[in-house]
Amino acid sequence: MTGPARIVLVGGGLAAAKTAQALRKRGYDGTLTLLTAEAHRPYERPPLSKGYLSGDTPAEEVFVHEAGWYAEHDVDLRTSTDVVALDRERREVRAASGERFEYDAVLLATGASPRRPPIPGAYADGVLALRTIDDSDALQARFARGEPVVVVGGGWIGLEASAAARRAGCEVTVVETASQPLQRVLGTRVASAFTALHRDHGVRFVLGASVEALPVDGSGAVAGVRLAAGTVLPGATVLVAVGVTPADGLAREAGLQIANGIAVGSDLRSSDPAVIAAGDVAAAEHPILGRRLRVEHWANAVRQAPVAAAALLGEPASYERLPYVFSDQYDVSLEYVGAAEHPEQAEVVVRGSLEDRRFVAFWLQEGLVQAAMTVGLTGLVPALEGLVRSGRPVDIARLADPAAPLDAVNA
Repeated sequence: MTGPARIVLVGGGLAAAKTAQALRKRGYDGTLTLLTAEAHRPYERPPLSKGYLSGDTPAEEVFVHEAGWYAEHDVDLRTSTDVVALDRERREVRAASGERFEYDAVLLATGASPRRPPIPGAYADGVLALRTIDDSDALQARFARGEPVVVVGGGWIGLEASAAARRAGCEVTVVETASQPLQRVLGTRVASAFTALHRDHGVRFVLGASVEALPVDGSGAVAGVRLAAGTVLPGATVLVAVGVTPADGLAREAGLQIANGIAVGSDLRSSDPAVIAAGDVAAAEHPILGRRLRVEHWANAVRQAPVAAAALLGEPASYERLPYVFSDQYDVSLEYVGAAEHPEQAEVVVRGSLEDRRFVAFWLQEGLVQAAMTVGLTGLVPALEGLVRSGRPVDIARLADPAAPLDAVNA
C-alpha cells in the first residue's frame, strides 16, 4: 500500500490505539510506532470513573487491545516513553531518554491533564485526580476504607466517582462553585435532576462554594477541605475533579496553531499537514455545527480514529459525527448528543418526568435543537441526532409531547 513510510503515534489512549488499528485494517504496511508515557498499553478511560472504579469491570476489559495485538500487527509499542519535543523541520519526535523517532506523518493524541487548583495542600497525601488507571486503582483502594470523601467539582467525573464512593459505603460531600452540579453543561433545570439523584443516595452538596485550602494533618495527609467562607469539611480522601487542560504543549512549542487544544480542520490536519491530532487534545472544526469543538469523551476518540488514519495516509476525509456523551450513575444511564453552546440561556424543552428520571431534554437556540439528552430511556439516539442535524425549526408542543414521534416534531 502506498503512503508514508514511517508513521508515529504519540499518546497511549483510545485515539492512538484505534488509529493504529484503522491503519492496519486499511492495509498500511509501513513502519508504525506508538509512544506512550504510561507503563501500560493503551486503555479506555470511561471505566475508570464507572465500572472499573466500582469493581464491576475487570482490568482486562479496560484495555483497548489484548497484550499480543501490537506485536501481531507489527506495531512498535513503546510504553514508559515520555515524548518531550516535536521537531517539524527534521520530522522527528524526541523522548525524554534522548531517543529520536523519525516520521513522515505523526499523530498527536496526547489527551489532557487534570487541573490542580493553586491552593495549599493540593498535592498532599490523599488528594487525588482521576485520569489514569493508576489513579482509579488508588481511588478504589481509598474508597474501600470507608472513610469520608470530599469531591471538589460537580462535573461528570466528580458525580460518577461520587456514586462509586457511595456504593463503597463512604460518606460523600461534593463541593461545587455553581448553583448545581453539571450546571455549565445542562443548565439549572436539567442539572437539578442529578442533584436530586445523588441526594437520594446520601450525597451531601455544598453549592456556590469555593475552596481555599486542603488542610493536612501532622503526617502530611489531607484532613479535609477548607472553604473560602472558613468552613472545614472533614475528609480522609479528596478527589479534585475540576476539569482538564488539553496536553498541547508539544504542538505549542513546535509552533502549531493552538485554540484551546491543537487547532485542526474537519480532516484533523493541523497547521502542518504532516501533523494530525485526534481525541481530547484536538480542537476540530465541525462542518455541521459550524464551530470549533474540543470534545473530551470516549466516542469522539473512537470515531475520529478512521479519519485520523485517512489523514495520516494523505487521503481526503472529514469528521462529521456529532458529539456524544454517556454516563452511568447508580441505576441511571444517560446519553447526550450535540453541543449546546449556552445551556443556561438556551430554551429547554423536557418530555417525560425529571422527578422519575425518565425523560428526554432538548436545548434549543432560535427554534433549532442544538443538543438532546435521554435519561432512563433507550434507543432514541438516532432520532435525537437526526433532530440536531436537520437544522430545521421544531414545534415546541410536539417536541414536549411523549406521544409525538420524534421524526414528526419539525415545524
